[in-house]
Amino acid sequence: QVQLVESGGGLVQPGGSLRLSCAASGSIFSIYTMGWYRQAPGKQRELVARITAGGSTNYADSVKGRFTISRDNAKNTVYLQMNSLKPEDTAVYYCNADKVLTISRRPEYDVWGQGTQVTVSS
Repeated sequence: QVQLVESGGGLVQPGGSLRLSCAASGSIFSIYTMGWYRQAPGKQRELVARITAGGSTNYADSVKGRFTISRDNAKNTVYLQMNSLKPEDTAVYYCNADKVLTISRRPEYDVWGQGTQVTVSS
């Protein structure tokens, strides 16, 4: 079974930066689109950014110009560089893989990590 594990969250002051990482483990052959989502208290989970296996990206309007998503396919890892952080970026950030092919070519769909807390506060 494929697992995603996020790291890199924490407390940061407004205007600061954090880098989130999400590593996939298991008998992985390939991963399709990977993404970062976030959920603030009392709000629905929302897309932050996602990246295809080929490197195409898209971002939520609220983070364009401040956040950068990237991935290392050899390490089955996706990153989210977050700059110029604002208090409204405070949320639990979740990593997602929409489709993973295992070594046996069995697909797993909509795999989620456990989340990492990001708090932006002075």
